[in-house]
Amino acid sequence: MKTNNIIEIKDLNFSYEKNMPVLENVNLTFCELESACIVGPNGGGKSTLLYLILGLLKPTSGSITIFGKSPIDARSQIGYMPQYIQLDNQFPICVSEVVLMGRLRNGFWGRYSKKDREVAMVAMSEMSIEHLARRQFSELSGGQRQRVLIARALTCSPKLLLLDEPTANIDPGMQEQFYEILYKLNQRMSILTVSHDLGFVSDKINSVICVNRGVQVHPTNALDGNMITDMYGYDVNLIRHDYRCDHKHKQGGCDHA
Repeated sequence: MKTNNIIEIKDLNFSYEKNMPVLENVNLTFCELESACIVGPNGGGKSTLLYLILGLLKPTSGSITIFGKSPIDARSQIGYMPQYIQLDNQFPICVSEVVLMGRLRNGFWGRYSKKDREVAMVAMSEMSIEHLARRQFSELSGGQRQRVLIARALTCSPKLLLLDEPTANIDPGMQEQFYEILYKLNQRMSILTVSHDLGFVSDKINSVICVNRGVQVHPTNALDGNMITDMYGYDVNLIRHDYRCDHKHKQGGCDHA
């Protein structure tokens, strides 16, 4: 039963500049083995909330704890997949070397132990990319790169996995397969994603964290058009991944999955 809170945010406020609040009076708890998606309009504070959880920013007021610790002290238990990795396409780095970057905190620059390499290989196998180990990272497709970055995040054996725009570079046809990967990972770790795309809200995600200066949390199945309009301030098309259409319904009918 999901009862242990791993993230606790109380009365949090944050401003980049004085008198220009980005987040106001945020109260949020996130449970062990929960999966949630942070959504909201551009400039609403999604990325800021993520950076606060990572300890890259400090609250202007209020508190945030991860596993009962400060975000900085909890980093060893957090796996983070950025939206993209800034590497020069001409820089010669292969997939296994990118994945091994996730072990840097356990050693020192450029030298990895046998254990590090074993852990990296297990992570690549879990993401079904072990056959790409010697391929140049710059040669990969968007979906393959995302798998590499998740594998890198998994090498620290995280209890919490943070994903920033994980489907941004994935073809629509591959997204359902990606959700299945996250669903399997969620059996052993908590997963928190950030997305500007409400289409990411699938039946495999427990709740939606709506961020637009303030924060509201809704169960996935309770998200409706009125909530979305209130959050974004305008009408937004919502793609629900718990519905499917097939060849028998070409006239527009869909079945509930």
